Amino acid sequence: MIEPDRKTAPSPGFGLGLRPDHYPDFLRGPQPVDWLEIISENYMVPGGKPLAMLDAIRADYPMVMHGVSLSIGSDEPLDMDYLAALKALESRVEPLWISDHLCWTGINAHNTHDLLPLPYDAPALDCVVENIGRVQDYLGRRILIENPSSYVTFRSSDRSEWDFLAEMAERADCLLLLDVNNIYVSARNHGFDPEDYLAGLPADRIQQMHLAGHSDMGDHVIDTHDTDVCDAVWDLYASAIRRFGSVATMIERDDAIPPLADVLAELDCARALSARALEAEHA
Repeated sequence: MIEPDRKTAPSPGFGLGLRPDHYPDFLRGPQPVDWLEIISENYMVPGGKPLAMLDAIRADYPMVMHGVSLSIGSDEPLDMDYLAALKALESRVEPLWISDHLCWTGINAHNTHDLLPLPYDAPALDCVVENIGRVQDYLGRRILIENPSSYVTFRSSDRSEWDFLAEMAERADCLLLLDVNNIYVSARNHGFDPEDYLAGLPADRIQQMHLAGHSDMGDHVIDTHDTDVCDAVWDLYASAIRRFGSVATMIERDDAIPPLADVLAELDCARALSARALEAEHA
């Protein structure tokens, strides 16, 4: 486990993704969460209920912003209208940090609303590093980039995903959002060892972790966020905590969303597992 010379902020603890199903619970009174993650695009709107709910809940909980449309891997010019709206939301929310995905989302200003994969090669790396630099200059802060779930590979790829992320983070001077479920999904789909993935990452740049459920189709796995975290992902999370230390962790649930009490119970599992992993590391 590496602690000295971290480039990240101290962990704020354990959080949840804020979903409309749970607005009433958060408005009703304090909930046992340390922070909340919002999907940025859901609140990049001119008024209305989403912003009213955001403002009311934001008064009681620190928040982070997580986007799905930055398209950091595209070789087309960055969408400056999108960035302006993102920066306006940043001013409103005052988030602990802002994140998005290692992907591209469309061409010719058409957003496919999907997280499309990149080849892991030198030209793609140069493009991503340049785009991250421009975004960070515009926002005036480091951003977090999340590892994707992967279903295809490219013949032009000349390095592993973790090597790509490590060099990207160093050259762009950005931080990482480590999605533990995505590592498991991709490892199953492509046959690599998820422990090799963890070992290849820069521990001092991991600011946040995601935990989520997936759909196991037997010969492949799909990242669906519609079920509980499975035992194998919990095991991988414990390994990540032993390696990286105390990192802000949250549960993602985007479909088949259960009552808040059920998600909070799962978050308690993350708290307990993290504490045991840290205790074992220091024993």
